[in-house]
Amino acid sequence: MEYRNLGRSGLKVPALSFGAGTFGGSGPLFGAWGNTDVGEASRLVDICLEAGVNLFDTADVYSDGASEEVLGAALKGRRDAVLISTKAGLPMGEGPNDAGTSRFRLIRSVEDALRRLGTDYIDILQLHAFDAFTPVEEVLATLDTLVRGGKVRYVGVSNFAGWQIMKSLAAAEKHGWPRYVANQVYYSLVGRDYEWDLMPLGADQGLGALVWSPLGWGRLTGKVRRGAPLPETSRLHETAGFGPPVEDEYLYGVVDVLEGIAGETGKTVPQVTLNWLLQRPTVSSVIIGARNEDQLRQNLGAVGWSLTDEQIGRLDAASAVTAPYPHFPYRRQEGFARLNPPLAG
Repeated sequence: MEYRNLGRSGLKVPALSFGAGTFGGSGPLFGAWGNTDVGEASRLVDICLEAGVNLFDTADVYSDGASEEVLGAALKGRRDAVLISTKAGLPMGEGPNDAGTSRFRLIRSVEDALRRLGTDYIDILQLHAFDAFTPVEEVLATLDTLVRGGKVRYVGVSNFAGWQIMKSLAAAEKHGWPRYVANQVYYSLVGRDYEWDLMPLGADQGLGALVWSPLGWGRLTGKVRRGAPLPETSRLHETAGFGPPVEDEYLYGVVDVLEGIAGETGKTVPQVTLNWLLQRPTVSSVIIGARNEDQLRQNLGAVGWSLTDEQIGRLDAASAVTAPYPHFPYRRQEGFARLNPPLAG
């Protein structure tokens, strides 16, 4: 397994990490992902550690805390061998203080996560969404308290806009509070919006991308093909509405190229997809999920080899979309591009 620095921090993380969204699954979204129990989770953790995958990602909102509980039980007795990443901030109830990242909520959320995970500290705590009702100074001062108290080691964000991250980083710089070093983002061959603002920001400010849903909400598993019905086992039947839409012809064009390269390399469509992501700028780790051992072992096959430049170029071309303003001049007009060369694509 290859290990990379998490952004501009000194923490080394594996190129592939494991997402525990399937653990203890319940509800319309997480129940569709899977409902892995402690026994199954322990076996998946075994396979991950054998392959060098030692970073496990979860969130308090995943199945109302059940994911953290199952993950904590599966990691019992081997806490020192792993890194745990979790997220907080999304609603966990109907009460006025059951959502957001106020000092009250953040401290309580961390205490609850530590209890569910059965640990004394969280290696990477990420804010699951920007809270427009809480001043960034209050959020960052609270994170500083948690870091100084030894309950959190590193901090990051997820689902933030670029200006929200920069506002927070400016406040952290001014007051000497912990800077965000991780940005957990949606990024895939059929979802490249990360490249417009957040990737250049990450490169400039030292945030490493932890990529979620790298297979485009199940669209790039190799099971979705032109002219064929959606497989009965596809989780897209239940989860498609939770993610960004993808036009059919665009998807099929990307899948056509993926299948061709899979044939050339002797790899699977998911392995080719994940390998493409691993070669993108600012990507520290790609979070893979699995409902069973076969899926996990297949995804682990994305490392240890590399696509050629020519193959990457074909995938780039097949998945390219017109950038939104003000980005499109920088991609299409020579004068702009000379001043701001793209990091990717």
